[in-house]
Amino acid sequence: MPSTIRAAVCRAFGAPLAIETLTLRDPGPGEVEVMVEAVAICHSDISFMEGAWGGTLPAVYGHEAAGRVTALGAGVTHLRLGDRVLVTLIRACGSCLSCASGAPVYCRDAPEAAPKLTDVDGAAVQAAMDCGAFAEKVVVDQSQIAPLGSAIAPEAACLLACSVPTGLGAVVNSARLRPGETVVVIGAGGVGLNVIQGARLAGAARIVAIDLSPEKLGDAIAFGATDTILASDPKPWRALSALTGGRMAHHVFVSVGAIPAYEVAPRLLGWGGTIHAVGMPHSGQTAQFEPVIMAFTGQGMRGTKMGDVVLARDIPWMVDLYGQGRLKLDELISRRWDFDQINQAIADTNAGQARRNVLILPGL
Repeated sequence: MPSTIRAAVCRAFGAPLAIETLTLRDPGPGEVEVMVEAVAICHSDISFMEGAWGGTLPAVYGHEAAGRVTALGAGVTHLRLGDRVLVTLIRACGSCLSCASGAPVYCRDAPEAAPKLTDVDGAAVQAAMDCGAFAEKVVVDQSQIAPLGSAIAPEAACLLACSVPTGLGAVVNSARLRPGETVVVIGAGGVGLNVIQGARLAGAARIVAIDLSPEKLGDAIAFGATDTILASDPKPWRALSALTGGRMAHHVFVSVGAIPAYEVAPRLLGWGGTIHAVGMPHSGQTAQFEPVIMAFTGQGMRGTKMGDVVLARDIPWMVDLYGQGRLKLDELISRRWDFDQINQAIADTNAGQARRNVLILPGL
């Protein structure tokens, strides 16, 4: 039977969300229904809600969730009712060239899901980013699910759906950082702190955090940064040169979608270094750099989506690292909010000081 759920609906870009009663259809073949216990607020959700990347309205956003399995579609055999799982936006077919090459985040062959949500008037509501997790329940493809076990609380577990693998995976999977290399992380927010954690775990010799906020630079030190530079420094590359004896950085991770961060990043690279584009600016925004310098010095730039994560491979060892006390998750949570406080939580996130705000749902 279809479920009646409460969800936070966006009906106009830039407007507050409204908690509405919606109907969620049953899971179809290969799909899973999950009762959401916790969902984090990601800046990607906010960018979509502001209209930065377009999209269909009305919509329910939210893509960084954890909860329990409440129904299974035909053909789903690796999960059981009551399993605690995370829910991600990674929807993959499992058989295309990207999936077969171990890069499901770049899958383009996953079939489009049938409409899932309708409002009280019977009109369709979009489950954005293939999730729609600002809601009491979701229905997603089984490729978007990863089992978590029972040893991790949902408010910590939901961070493994996006911010943690995006940052940690950018270091381990995308950059394949080697012990002894020097890393610069521009932006010490939720994703940047996980880049820092990844660099620490991978054995970076020096991890330099750059941010406009002294408070966030304090967070960076707590998560493993060895040095900090205020982004307000008009020439931060001079401070980095002093720290590194002129060698600069092997890797610069831009973890914020800010054009000034992208434009300063090449000045921080050493010879043969690489910029890793993690943060996503708004569509249409552009940055300027001198290609001749990159060509002459052997430097490069590459993108990394969701840390090139492979759920079945990466989530188990991240959960294990958390259990060992080597991966900080609880410390990433700035505040826990009731679901009805979603607009206040979004405003707090937009203020720029939160690491991650998490919404707690009471369960059905």
